[in-house]
Amino acid sequence: MMSKTFESRTNPIIKDIYTADPAPMVYGDRLYLFTTHDEDELVNDFYTMNDWRCFSTEDMVHWTDHGCIFSLDDIEWADSRAWAPQCIERNGKFYLYCPVHKKNGGMAIAVGVADKPEGPYTDLGHPLVDEGDWNDIDPTVFIDDDGQAYLYFGNPELRYVLLNEDMVSYNEEVGICKIPMTEEAFAKGSHDTGTSYGEGPWFYKKDSLYYMVYAAFGVGKQNEHLAYSISTAPTGPWKYGGVLMTEEGGVFTNHPGIVDFKGHSYLFYHTGELPGGSLFHRSVCVAEFAYNADGTIDVIGKCSEIAEITD
Repeated sequence: MMSKTFESRTNPIIKDIYTADPAPMVYGDRLYLFTTHDEDELVNDFYTMNDWRCFSTEDMVHWTDHGCIFSLDDIEWADSRAWAPQCIERNGKFYLYCPVHKKNGGMAIAVGVADKPEGPYTDLGHPLVDEGDWNDIDPTVFIDDDGQAYLYFGNPELRYVLLNEDMVSYNEEVGICKIPMTEEAFAKGSHDTGTSYGEGPWFYKKDSLYYMVYAAFGVGKQNEHLAYSISTAPTGPWKYGGVLMTEEGGVFTNHPGIVDFKGHSYLFYHTGELPGGSLFHRSVCVAEFAYNADGTIDVIGKCSEIAEITD
């Protein structure tokens, strides 16, 4: 697909296809936005997602659509569920971590590797994480100041691995680590662990604090809101911070992606706001926000207007 440019001053950002699970990444003077793609036609009345898309911008209003950058057709060992990805750069290469359904198996995490943020990406050839269950979804990746890379993931449990410097393998001596799913860490909630943590973790560091933002289920709630927890170490212990965005949005799910870009902080999320929108037809949006002096974040409201960066 040839890239094309478009202007978007109102949410949702992308209006010609259904997109979800936003994963922003800043590289150079551009912000790259990786998304999943909800197909127009559903199979078995369920999430029908076959590829991953990439968009980029210099000012949050004028965008380049880079099209499909990686798909299930590129992953011989997978057969469905091209779900929430995240991309990161290391040593001049770009690594796109993607959950997929393994043929004759459960969910697993694939890795696509490319020379440019917009791809195209080439599959590693085998799963990076494959526990044979359904927990291995929604990978979020971060490289700490000391060079150690972390890959968190999981529904209903939050788990992580220590990635090796090659970014396509992990420390097998340490193995797959499970975060204690406690109310102190994630608040009381209605998901499977009894906490509010559901899925869609987004892991990053700001100043001296580590943040885990995630899709959450409040007590008695059926739709996901966004919440966050904070730690002073990359592997916890985590302490619940609060609600980040409420569950109103017209869809069952939500998915956070947080990034600082040209002096502004942004939360990317998704709703069902486009015509024909539904829990299986979602659309990526963005809201600017600010941190409090102590690192906490107030509830972020969904918004309609997108502010252009001019400074």
